[in-house]
Amino acid sequence: MATNTAAHDEVHENDQDLWSGGKQPFKASYGKLMMWYFLLSDAFTFAGFLIAYGALRFSSPTWPVPDFVFSTAPFGIHHAPLIFVTFMSFLLILSSVTMVRAVQEGHRENQRGVVFWMFLTVIGGAGFLGCQAWEWTNLIYKECMTVNRNPFGTHTDKGVYLNADGSRSTAEDDLFKPGMGYLIHHAHLDDHGGGHSHGDDGHEMTAEEKFLADANATVAAANLDMANLPEAGVDFPGFRLNNEGFIQRKFVTESGVASVQENGPKAFGALFFFITGFHGFHVLSGVVFLLIIMLNAGGGLYAARKNGYEMVEKIGLYWHFVDLVWVFVFLVFYLL
Repeated sequence: MATNTAAHDEVHENDQDLWSGGKQPFKASYGKLMMWYFLLSDAFTFAGFLIAYGALRFSSPTWPVPDFVFSTAPFGIHHAPLIFVTFMSFLLILSSVTMVRAVQEGHRENQRGVVFWMFLTVIGGAGFLGCQAWEWTNLIYKECMTVNRNPFGTHTDKGVYLNADGSRSTAEDDLFKPGMGYLIHHAHLDDHGGGHSHGDDGHEMTAEEKFLADANATVAAANLDMANLPEAGVDFPGFRLNNEGFIQRKFVTESGVASVQENGPKAFGALFFFITGFHGFHVLSGVVFLLIIMLNAGGGLYAARKNGYEMVEKIGLYWHFVDLVWVFVFLVFYLL
C-alpha cells in the first residue's frame, strides 16, 4: 500500500513538472522567442516581394542590365559596374561583425566593450544609408528614373546608332549587340541656347556625349516650348524628343530596320525603389534601435539586470536578419 502511494506521488510530481509552465521553450527567453517570430514573418514578406520581382522580370521580353544601370559611383566615376554597391554591401556586412563583437562583450558583462562595438555598428548602418541615399539621388535626379518611368532599356537586335544629323555613326561605341543596355537622357539646354554634356569639363567626349551635345544644340536652335511639347513628341533626323523632354536616339538594325530607343519596363523602377526602400526602412529602424540600446547600455541599465545584455543580443538578431535580407536583394537586383 505504501509502495502504491509512493508511486502515485511520483507520478503526480512528474505531472506537475510537465505542466509547471516555468520552463523556457528551446532555452530561449520570451523576448528572444518573440523576436524570432517577428523575423520569420518579415522573412515571408521579403520573400513575397522578391518572388513578385522574379515573376515580373521573367515575364518581360526585355529587362535593364544591372551592370549598366549600376555602373556609376561618386566623384565622377563611370563605367565601373557594381563597384559602389559592393562597397555598400561591405559596410553592412562589416557592421554585422561588429554586432557579433557587441553581443560577445555583453555575455562577458563588459559595458564599455558593448558600447564601443555597438557604436561601430551604428556607423556602419548609417554609412550604408548614406550610400543608398546617394544611389537614389543619382537614379532619380541625374538618370531620371522614377516609380513610373524607367529610362533604362535593352537592345534585342544588333545595329548602329545615327548621329544627330541623321547620318549613320562610324564610332565604335555606337555599335550595339542584343542584350546591351542604354539610357535615354533628358534634354538639357543652357541659357545661351547651346547644348552641353558631360564632356564640358575638358576631357575627350565619348560618342554618346558628343551626340548629346549635338542633339541639345539642335533642340535649342528649334526654339521649342519645352513645357508644352506635342503628345507625339518632336521628330528630328537622328532622334526623337518625346513629350517629356527625353532624347530618344534613332538607330538601324543589322537587318536594315529603322527604330528608336524606347523606355524599359515600368515595373523595374517601381520594384527597385519599393524593395530597396523597404529594406532601407528596416536599416533605418535598426540604427535607431541600436542608438537607443547603446545609450541604455552606456547608462548601466542592462548591467543592473545581470542577464548577459540580452537586449543587445535581441537587437543583434534583428540586425543580422537585415544583413541577410540584403544578400538576397543584392543577388536579385544587382547580380542577376
